Amino acid sequence: MPRKLLLLPPLSARSALRVPRARPAAPPAMNAARTGYRVFSANSTAACTELAKRITERLGAELGKSVVYQETNGETRVEIKESVRGQDIFIIQTIPRDVNTAVMELLIMAYALKTACARNIIGVIPYFPYSKQSKMRKRGSIVCKLLASMLAKAGLTHIITMDLHQKEIQGFFSFPVDNLRASPFLLQYIQEEIPNYRNAVIVAKSPDAAKRAQSYAERLRLGLAVIHGEAQCTELDMDDGRHSPPMVKNATVHPGLELPLMMAKEKPPITVVGDVGGRIAIIVDDIIDDVESFVAAADILKERGAYKIYVMATHGILSAEAPRLIEESSIDEVVVTNTVPHELQKLQCPKIKTVDISLILSEAIRRIHNGESMAYLFRNITVDD
Repeated sequence: MPRKLLLLPPLSARSALRVPRARPAAPPAMNAARTGYRVFSANSTAACTELAKRITERLGAELGKSVVYQETNGETRVEIKESVRGQDIFIIQTIPRDVNTAVMELLIMAYALKTACARNIIGVIPYFPYSKQSKMRKRGSIVCKLLASMLAKAGLTHIITMDLHQKEIQGFFSFPVDNLRASPFLLQYIQEEIPNYRNAVIVAKSPDAAKRAQSYAERLRLGLAVIHGEAQCTELDMDDGRHSPPMVKNATVHPGLELPLMMAKEKPPITVVGDVGGRIAIIVDDIIDDVESFVAAADILKERGAYKIYVMATHGILSAEAPRLIEESSIDEVVVTNTVPHELQKLQCPKIKTVDISLILSEAIRRIHNGESMAYLFRNITVDD
C-alpha cells in the first residue's frame, strides 16, 4: 500500500501554534526589604542615656529596652528586654570615669545581642578608650590592639567613633571603623560664639599638635602659632637630686662591638613661634585630660600679649583636679564636645562649655542602616585632618 504523507505546516506556523509552558515563579529575592534597627544605651548613667535619647529623637526611633547594672560583688549584668533577631543594633557607649566598667558593659551587651541573633552589632563609641596606649612603650603592651580584638570576639561588626587619638588605630580592627570628625562643630562654635574671631590666632601647644592647628587655621583663614620647648628647672629642683643619673650596672658587650652613642634629647626653653600679641589665642587639640600643659601654655601666651585664651578639644576627659586648675588659670573658656560625660566638671568650673555632636552620630547611624555612602560626612576632610 502506498504510504500516506503527513503534511506539516511551515516552521513559522508551528511556532505560532506552540502552547507556551507556564514558567515557575521566581523565588523572592533574599533580604529584599531591610530589617529594622534598634538603639541601645550600654550603661545607665544620666550622660550616656541623655546622648542616646538625643540620637533616637533625631532618628525618630525609641530607645531599646535593656537593663545594665553592677551586682553587689562588682560583676556587670546585662539584660535585653525585647527581641532583636535579624535586626541592626547600635550600642551607644560613652566612657565615664570608670573606664574598665564601661568596657565590660560594652563587651557583655555586644555578646548578649550576638547570642540573641542580632544581624549586625554596631558600637557607637564617641571616645575610644585606651587610645593613648596605641604604641609600644619599652616592655609594655599595645592595649588598644587588645581592646579591638576583644570587641571583635564579643560580636561587634562595625564601630562608629570620633577623632581617634591616632588614626592608625583603625588598622587594629578586623571590621570597618568610621572615624568621624568633630572639627566642623568646633569651627562653627568659633565663628558664632567667639566675638571678633577674625583677630584670633590658632595655637598648637606642642609641635605634635601642629597639623591639627594648621587645619583649623587654613579653614578659618587665620594665623598659626606653635609653642615649643619646656619650662627650665630651678636651682632648687637640681639640688634635691631628682635629676641625678641612675646607677648603671656593667653590661656585657661582645668584644669588638662598639655601637655609636645616641645623644640625649634636650628641649630648649619655651618659645612661641608666631605672633600672638594683641590677639585672641585659640589652643586646639583632640583630648584635654591633665590640664597642666594647657595651663602652662596659657600662661606663656598671656606673657606674649594674648588678651583672651580659648582651649578647644573634642574629648573633655578633665580628670583629677582639672576643673579647679582651669578655674584658677589664665584660660578664659574651655570648649569640648559631649563625647565624654563631664556634667560634674561643668558644675565645678563655669568656664567649661559643651558642643553637641549627636547630629553627626545620628546621621551616621541612619546611613549605615540604609546602606548609604558615608562620604557626605567627610566632605573636605583630608588625610591629615
